[in-house]
Amino acid sequence: MLEETWHKKSFDDFHKNSAELIRTAVFGKDGEVVRNTLRFKANNLVITNIDIQSVEPVDSKTRDALQKSVQLAIEITTKSQEAAARHQAEKLEQEARGVLERQKIEDESLAEGSRKNLLSLQSKSMIVESTGQATAEANARSAAQKIEGEAKVKQATRNAEGNKIKATAKLETTIATQEAEINYQKELNKLEIERASELADIEASKFKAVVESIGAKTLQNIASSGPELQKKLLGSLGLKSFVITDGNTPINLFNGGEGVIGPK
Repeated sequence: MLEETWHKKSFDDFHKNSAELIRTAVFGKDGEVVRNTLRFKANNLVITNIDIQSVEPVDSKTRDALQKSVQLAIEITTKSQEAAARHQAEKLEQEARGVLERQKIEDESLAEGSRKNLLSLQSKSMIVESTGQATAEANARSAAQKIEGEAKVKQATRNAEGNKIKATAKLETTIATQEAEINYQKELNKLEIERASELADIEASKFKAVVESIGAKTLQNIASSGPELQKKLLGSLGLKSFVITDGNTPINLFNGGEGVIGPK
């Protein structure tokens, strides 16, 4: 039943829907609906659920290919996240530079207008002075306007410098923040890849240790015995559940129904 079910599925389909496929293989179907229980008529043993703790390909090449596929998917996701973060950082940097350039142009334009006004006042003052038509009051007014114009130029210059400093500081802060986020994401992705690799190694070691500790002879005895004898053999080995398939089936399940198998 297991072999027939899995041989009809592609690797990608099985990888995505392995839990549902395993439940179907164990319980069977009524038409298109997966059954909820499996009953053994010999001893009225009823299985109501299965807990799939691991799915391990028997063929080492298939297992290595699966691990490489998972690692490649993680690396692709990592590079995609890094590229998105880098693109966002570049976008914000360009926007900040654009704001800085616009502010610089506006400040320079304001300062230039103040200079023109000052030159105009200076020219008028010189004309008044050269023609001798200015009175003391006109001279005083001209001097006051001149001082006022100079003050406006200085104020505009200071405002331009202040805005430039603020815009530059904002740009530097934005760049530093984006760099920190990119570095953090890189470290987080690196840890995730290492964790996935370590978990894969641990699961492979556990599988190998269980098989070696049980032994080929014991596995043959369990596979060829009846349900009641299988239960006793598994109990003597300290196992609550064990599903064994032949060499053509690409999946072995260990501890597949802990806490959910019992007579009804």
